[in-house]
Amino acid sequence: MSQPVVVAIDGPAGAGKSTIARRVAARLGFVYIDSGAMYRAVALWALRGNVNLEDAARLEQMAQAARIDFAPGGSTVFLNGENVSDAIRTPEVSQAASKVSALPGVRRALVEKQRQMGATQSVVMEGRDIGSVVFRNADVKIFLDADPAARAQRRALELEEKGETASPEDVARELAERDRRDSTRATAPLVQAPGAVRLDTTRLSIEEVEQVILGIISQHRA
Repeated sequence: MSQPVVVAIDGPAGAGKSTIARRVAARLGFVYIDSGAMYRAVALWALRGNVNLEDAARLEQMAQAARIDFAPGGSTVFLNGENVSDAIRTPEVSQAASKVSALPGVRRALVEKQRQMGATQSVVMEGRDIGSVVFRNADVKIFLDADPAARAQRRALELEEKGETASPEDVARELAERDRRDSTRATAPLVQAPGAVRLDTTRLSIEEVEQVILGIISQHRA
């Protein structure tokens, strides 16, 4: 059996990380680690058990005990053997997940699970601190970026597809503020990890970005 390959994709909001990570994982049959889905799964379990979302110690225990799995090459999420892909996407779970994800103990527990996944199977994971914190020894590190105008346009299109509206100016201001917060936070700031390949996606299509990253992974595996 070949060695598992860990692909870490970082970058600011609007650079295309989630879309690319899912596509690359699907093309290669790797597991896409959706960290947001993991927090949602813990939140769902807590809601079902009527656990107080302010009970940090209990929620940390639940995060440690939860068995969270992803189907290779897809977006199916399992919690303790149950397919919860739809159940974790409700507004109630979304609100609960935002509280759960802010708890340091829960974050530590889920990062450990993410590392365990990467130790036993080939994975793709995206975020802002994947190559610098979660998978410091990732086989392939990518830092996706794009100029602010392009990122704002993409974000506006995402909101439009979800039925939400926002002016380009508002979106640009929101991204600028998010960039500032992500880059200056004390814990796990957004940085280009050592050894990461920087890829400017401003003038590239999704298909072109995917092909470049597949090529980088292929070179690693050669």
